[in-house]
Amino acid sequence: MAFLAQSSWILGVFVMLGLMTSTLLFVIDSFRRSRNEREIHELETQRMRIAVQKAREKHEQSISKSLSWSGNRKFEVVRREIESPDEQICSFYLEAHDHRPIPGFEPGQFLTFELKVPGETSTVTRCYSLSDASDEKLYRVSIKRVPAPRDFPEAAPGVSSNFFHDNVDVGHILDVRAPSGKFFLDTTSDRPIVLIGGGVGITPVLSMLNTVTAMGGNREVWFFYGTIDSNSHAMREHLETVKASHSNVKVVVCYSRPLETDQEGVDYDVNGRVSVELFKQMLPSNNYQFLMCGPPPMMETVIEDLENWGVPDADILRESFGPASGRKAPVMQVNENAEGPEITFKRAGKTVNWDPAFESIVKFAEANGCDIPYACLAGNCGTCLTTLIDGKVSYGDNQPDYDAEEGTFLACSCVPDGAIYIDV
Repeated sequence: MAFLAQSSWILGVFVMLGLMTSTLLFVIDSFRRSRNEREIHELETQRMRIAVQKAREKHEQSISKSLSWSGNRKFEVVRREIESPDEQICSFYLEAHDHRPIPGFEPGQFLTFELKVPGETSTVTRCYSLSDASDEKLYRVSIKRVPAPRDFPEAAPGVSSNFFHDNVDVGHILDVRAPSGKFFLDTTSDRPIVLIGGGVGITPVLSMLNTVTAMGGNREVWFFYGTIDSNSHAMREHLETVKASHSNVKVVVCYSRPLETDQEGVDYDVNGRVSVELFKQMLPSNNYQFLMCGPPPMMETVIEDLENWGVPDADILRESFGPASGRKAPVMQVNENAEGPEITFKRAGKTVNWDPAFESIVKFAEANGCDIPYACLAGNCGTCLTTLIDGKVSYGDNQPDYDAEEGTFLACSCVPDGAIYIDV
């Protein structure tokens, strides 16, 4: 009897353990299913949110396209704001003079201005990047005053930039073309990005940064900004605010020649220039899309080093500036003894021989008294688009971002490939 009682007790224990184990397994399985269901629900919600965002952006782009305009439109300057301690960068806020709606734009695009500058015999056309996220009522451009070159002080300073700084105030009316440009951020993607701005080249990538933060979400953003020192440090307060309030954004400021009073870790993060070596130290990998704007020497170095690091060309988007940003270079003298191929300017009724000392047809035309309007001098804006009646041109290594239609060419970026006949 005692044996049976003991056996029954042991059996009962095993049954209880079995029940407890079954219950525990059931609870664990239920927890896993619940967690998996939550994860699936979160993923579906995220997919839905992205789909809604893309649909909204597509709708907004459709509206923006319908609000766009051809030619010039009058805009009024409603606000000016100095953006750097040295007062060399100033933002201008523009509102449509007719108070009608304005189209949005892609972050990274620019506005083209046609300026009536005192002392200039013809209209000055220049492009300036939009420097903020798209707004329903306002556009903002941030313009750096361009001085005469340090190695050529007798040359004229930047015509358009100095005109803006010295003459354009609140209430000024400007002629503006609609936003354009093919250098912009894909806002429908969540891919991690590295934004790189050198000097005033911060403006288009700042527009990208502000757009990403305005959209919300957790898109990973690295923002590298290179400048000389604290005196030229633009948008400092804004960048510090973004850095502090968005955990998905990393801001890295580089000073190439910091002042003695500048403190590393306080005023700036890195003593030196923006470089791929710096990226290798700070980024977990090279699996990012890199978008950059800055002076040509910086761009050439960074792009070459990115390619050597194994970054695909499709992941390197750039916009450069140089003479395009506003300084009026002296007109080169015509070489009467040039023996290059003939260039015939139809409307000017002139035929001259090409001089290979010129870097582009637009400058050669200018030297010969034949006006071809231009703005960016980098093949981005299309202002210098010219009809090619006969012959061929060569872009060489200066392949433009702007797509010229068949039968036309960008005079700022090419040279003749044999005799040409053009509608100028």
